[in-house]
Amino acid sequence: MMQQKFMQDLQKIYDELSDRQQELNSYFGILRGEDNREAKEVIDNLLKALNIPYSEDTVMALLTRVVNLRDESLEQVLKRLGFSEREIVEKREIAYRFVRDFYLIRHEYFIAWIEVENLLTPFYQVLIEGVHNIGEVMSRWQSSWTAKIIDGVNRELLEEFKSHEAVLKMLHERNLLDLDPNGLVGDRCYSVLERDESGNYRSVAYSDAFKEEVGELISVIEDCIENLSVEEDRVFNQKEAWIKYFVLLKKALSSTEPKRLIGHWANVDRAWMEIKTPIQVGHPLEYYEDHYRKAVALEWDLRVVNPKLQGGSDIQKSMRDFVIEFSKILRGDELNGILLKSVEAIDRTQLYIGRPMLFYGAEFNGLFSAQVVPNDEVVSAEYGKKIFAYADFVLESSRAKPTMEIAVEFFGVEFVKRRRELQDRNPQLWHKIYQISTIGHEFGHILWVDDDTESLMNGSGAFKNIEEFKATAGGLVSIFYKGDDTLYRYIVDDLVNRAVSLIAWQEVGEVLPYYCEGLIHLDILFRSGVIRYRDRIEIDYGKYDRLKELYIERYRNLAQHYIDKRDASIFLDRYLTREDGVYLPRDGEIRDFVTHYYSRYRDIGQKIYKNTL
Repeated sequence: MMQQKFMQDLQKIYDELSDRQQELNSYFGILRGEDNREAKEVIDNLLKALNIPYSEDTVMALLTRVVNLRDESLEQVLKRLGFSEREIVEKREIAYRFVRDFYLIRHEYFIAWIEVENLLTPFYQVLIEGVHNIGEVMSRWQSSWTAKIIDGVNRELLEEFKSHEAVLKMLHERNLLDLDPNGLVGDRCYSVLERDESGNYRSVAYSDAFKEEVGELISVIEDCIENLSVEEDRVFNQKEAWIKYFVLLKKALSSTEPKRLIGHWANVDRAWMEIKTPIQVGHPLEYYEDHYRKAVALEWDLRVVNPKLQGGSDIQKSMRDFVIEFSKILRGDELNGILLKSVEAIDRTQLYIGRPMLFYGAEFNGLFSAQVVPNDEVVSAEYGKKIFAYADFVLESSRAKPTMEIAVEFFGVEFVKRRRELQDRNPQLWHKIYQISTIGHEFGHILWVDDDTESLMNGSGAFKNIEEFKATAGGLVSIFYKGDDTLYRYIVDDLVNRAVSLIAWQEVGEVLPYYCEGLIHLDILFRSGVIRYRDRIEIDYGKYDRLKELYIERYRNLAQHYIDKRDASIFLDRYLTREDGVYLPRDGEIRDFVTHYYSRYRDIGQKIYKNTL
């Protein structure tokens, strides 16, 4: 009975979050001439803070920064306005602080609403308050983390060693990467590079590199533990699991020995995997921003499930059946062991379909549409993974965005109109495509991965740049292998739209893996004849069978690459080449298309399509 009441309260919270997000999404209406004083005031204040001129392009970029939490559009606008690299870094930080403060106030109002409505239980009200207090500190720390690592040390490394490859070589030779508990080079770091008295680089734990920020964070974590300890979780009986998690989080943050950091954080992940409540915390897990040492970003959030959507997906069984069947065309001494790990990981995966409730730190620079974690494969071999899918959140955001001129120019009115009608008029079908493209993508990450796969395949630093393609292709090939062609037109449309749209991220470092993914998709789409470009993208659905053949062939080669644990760059270099730090297709026709699209994106990427669809 208590659990039923809790889930009813949670549904009320979920619906309120949806309503508040719809209100935020309505900010885009000012681009269509709608009267929204609140939106205009927010954008005017950000324009003043950044000291940039008012235009349709700048308003679109700032709305994207505030509502969608993405800053690549703002960066493009700042470049066009002629700001230097240093000035752009400064203005990105101004925008971050503005967005941070904007959302922290919104979060406080939402927490107050929960308390006034007396929703959930005292234990979970205390948990929510504690998560928020931790998030406030994490959000302040994010500024110094970015300044020191991304805009500080990493820029110095590139200036000193001249190339991405040379930096990675130096880091390995001088033992400047964090080690896993077995003494091997880890796939991520929880430390920072600083120079010693002799001017040589050394690894320094977050707790030493950011003494003030980490000290404050440990203090609020202790407060959270103390406050939770006097309450009881009579609904899910997970009080001990939650307290254990926060205790280990504090221990990991307090650690000063770089060689022990991965082990401490693996224990945080283990404790986190034991928490199975419909309210979940997200902690530092991902490492896309730092291309050299994979310093783990300062993520922090609270996620809630949609009680109406839990348990409604059969994708887990489908992926399990697929990986067993597909393994029959692979080979290798380690195949059976890796296959067993993939199957066990799928079986142990916890799927949470919901939305973000509170978010902080690095997440003010972008939220996930979905996520599969933890990344630590030793922990995953023991506990499995958690997949979070934010279907409603993604659909609401997509509906709110205006139609862009670049989409109509490249895809044509009919294609854009068809995509709009799918999300506006047929949300059930949209959710089916989301399950294939996004939840399938997250399950795709799980496949063909061993404990040491990433560390062995990442010598060149390119592992992430093939992993995102592997994930999406896994979801797609599982459908192709099943022989289910009922949704093939929608699948093709979604794939073409994704592959082309990702070109816009050519110069956005933290999402480089997705840009590379898009280029590999384009290679297959062009080679299969499904698309060609003649002043506009033309789609030939009659080439769908050829498309499937090429995806299955390429995915087989990639899965074998993972089984053999070969360096990721060997696979990537078959299709892409790097020139002046930018990845481009090897194929001349596709390269010309990508270059043309990105040139047009820089010119009109923020312009809204004014006509009626």
